[in-house]
Amino acid sequence: MTDPVPPPLRKIIHIDMDAFFASVEQRDFPELRGKPVAVGGSAARGVVAAASYEARVFGVRSAMPSVTAARLCPGLIFVRHRFDVYKEVSRQIRAIFHDYTPLVEPLSLDEAYLDVTDHLEGRTATQIARDIRARIREVTGLTASAGVSYNKFLAKLASDQNKPDGLCVITPDRGPDFVLSLPVGKFHGIGPATAAKMQAMGIATGADLHAQDLDFLMRRFGKSGRYYWNISRGIDYRRVSPDRIRKSVGAENTYSADLMTLDEAFEALPPLAAKVWGAVARHELRGRTVTLKVKFSDFRQITRARSLGHAVGSEPELLAIARDLATGVLPDPRGARLLGITLSGFDHDDPDPAQLSLFD
Repeated sequence: MTDPVPPPLRKIIHIDMDAFFASVEQRDFPELRGKPVAVGGSAARGVVAAASYEARVFGVRSAMPSVTAARLCPGLIFVRHRFDVYKEVSRQIRAIFHDYTPLVEPLSLDEAYLDVTDHLEGRTATQIARDIRARIREVTGLTASAGVSYNKFLAKLASDQNKPDGLCVITPDRGPDFVLSLPVGKFHGIGPATAAKMQAMGIATGADLHAQDLDFLMRRFGKSGRYYWNISRGIDYRRVSPDRIRKSVGAENTYSADLMTLDEAFEALPPLAAKVWGAVARHELRGRTVTLKVKFSDFRQITRARSLGHAVGSEPELLAIARDLATGVLPDPRGARLLGITLSGFDHDDPDPAQLSLFD
């Protein structure tokens, strides 16, 4: 049996807003501009939801405990999140995308894939990416970075290369070699746990991954092994899918310091609930089942779910259910390194379910 003929190369753009939440705060409050800013609670059990580039210089990152962030950056300014504002700015940006192509696949409030293959109108994909970035700056006062390539995997890698306010193009002749020198931890689809597993196997770079045969990767990583084999060669056949009907919407966070108390977990859950509810509202979905995911410091994972007789009606209700589920499993002496909230049980039936990821 011969392999299927691969689909033709596409022209894909990945747009990623620069330090989105923190940049919105610096835009709206001029006294914050040029200063290290963290969006999130400054209390002892607070968690950083986003950090400005001035704060990142000191090592401050999203999902970091606020006390750690304040220790790394003594002049750090904490501001409370304003998710309603971020959602509105996200809608403005999404409208700009749709002026160029109907094939827009949002990944979160601040990033999306665009397939412009059949919508060039005499322009190159690189020109369109430049136009989009200029319009985002004009309309919102914010900067965005863009990656342009022939598939989704490489477009997303490209958008990370010249941040902030940058543009990177990976052409078909550059794609396979571009991947070889990168650490596997930089690959979209390879999370911290998988990267650590690969490191233990001597797979540290794209070149190391490329050297493995397909059977070996599938034995060690199951179905994901074929995806890893492909991306190490710059291959990604996934389509930009704007109209996928989703079976679930989820958001999760891996924390740089384990959450040891129930109060810490309670403080970490509101940003996740807000992310999930923002996507649910944007896609006009109504779900009845809330699932809490907890991964412990030993990488063991559990989920707890609750199904209602009615659709969850509000973000506070979603958060309250997630917190109630948390009380059944936390605190745990191992500490929680990851928390996630998923809403499912929507009022449709789709044979090809997909989950919308909302938080890195």
